[in-house]
Amino acid sequence: MARDLSFLIPEILLSLAVVAMLIAEMARLARLALWIGLVGLTAATLATLPLLATDTIVFGGTYRIDLLNGWAKLILLPGTALSLLLARAEIAGKEREGSVYSLLCLVTLGALMLAGAGDMMMLVLGVVLTGLGSFALVAYPRDDAATEAGMKYLVFGAVTGSVMIYGLTFWFGGAGSTLFADLGALDGKPLIAIAGLVAVIVGLGYKASLVPFHFWAPDAYDGAPVSVAAYLSVITKTAAIFAFAQVLRDLPTGSGWPLVIALISAATMTYGYLAAVVQTNLVRLIAYSSVAQSGYFLMGIVALGVSPLAVPGVIIMAAAYVAMNLGAFAIVLVAGRHLDDIRGFGRTHPIAGVAMVVFLLSLTGIPPLFGFVGKVYLFGAAIEAGYLWLAIIGILNSVLALGVYLRIVVPMYQAAPEDVAGFRNSPHPALIAVIGVTSVVTLGMGLLAGLFPG
Repeated sequence: MARDLSFLIPEILLSLAVVAMLIAEMARLARLALWIGLVGLTAATLATLPLLATDTIVFGGTYRIDLLNGWAKLILLPGTALSLLLARAEIAGKEREGSVYSLLCLVTLGALMLAGAGDMMMLVLGVVLTGLGSFALVAYPRDDAATEAGMKYLVFGAVTGSVMIYGLTFWFGGAGSTLFADLGALDGKPLIAIAGLVAVIVGLGYKASLVPFHFWAPDAYDGAPVSVAAYLSVITKTAAIFAFAQVLRDLPTGSGWPLVIALISAATMTYGYLAAVVQTNLVRLIAYSSVAQSGYFLMGIVALGVSPLAVPGVIIMAAAYVAMNLGAFAIVLVAGRHLDDIRGFGRTHPIAGVAMVVFLLSLTGIPPLFGFVGKVYLFGAAIEAGYLWLAIIGILNSVLALGVYLRIVVPMYQAAPEDVAGFRNSPHPALIAVIGVTSVVTLGMGLLAGLFPG
């Protein structure tokens, strides 16, 4: 027991921080809850560093401490800290402010469970914990849009989660175990393997907003506070991708799952950008953009166990995606939710405007930015796995992505409307910090990608 707990110090620190945050919120000390969250996330991140090279299992194999899990912590924990700062800039002084901070950290705890899941029950627990907190965060404003978004999110999550739990029973029956490490027993049992695979795709595909399980995302992001939309777009999505990797790397390829994932990848990235190109609401545009980005992640999942670039590609793309998407949402929080709001923003806020251009070009995959490095790894992994056609679709969609993001860049440098006084207001200090950190990461880590595995 002591050995197992020693490998869970980051998770334990985050759990203790959440408890302390809830106590601070009950005492109506929202700022204290924020600081407890930031300190807890920082401590958990530092506690992860000594475990980064560890490859073991705890509690009978139900939880994995490995490369994927370690890097997931180094990505998700700082990403949550930045999300707390975004939330501070948006909801400071509002009712139940501390509850939002507590829920953000609690959902991240569930995200870590997904990223290290070695057992079907741990996967279910991670899905439930991330889901319950996310539903509450989306409905936080208590207006009509947020209530509708929260209800759609809740219903969609309940249905997909139920389907996943039901489908996992096929794997349990076929393998005789709930451990993913024992899924090799399904070799020669293709129907059972496919039944469970469909269920996992439904359950995690909803989390990652994969086509055709993405319908909740634009409404949920648009109805929620911008900071919550930013958080959901990166933390729960990235956790679901890592969960896919943990599950599918043990599933026999005889079931044909790589081809299924490749087809979903192609459909997701294509539909996401096609839907984004007609949006006039920035939050919805970025929501569809995040759908498309999920398709790119799946290129690495397809190549698991075949290409040595697969795992590094998923990790690098995850780190890049968290930085550039949080940065883009931070700019939206400064400028406004609609394309008309951002008109002239690059002229009135030149530094923030340049930062937005950097984020969007990185999302497109323009060198030498961080997003470019991630996509190169993912394209290479897909090609090595024999999916050249998928890499070609990914490249073509990157061209389409440039058209999508130019719809934001062009208005930014047009003449600003004279009645937009908000452009002359200084951003909240927390927003300045988020934009600064994400800009440095997006620019700098593209040149220092060698720090990552692979």
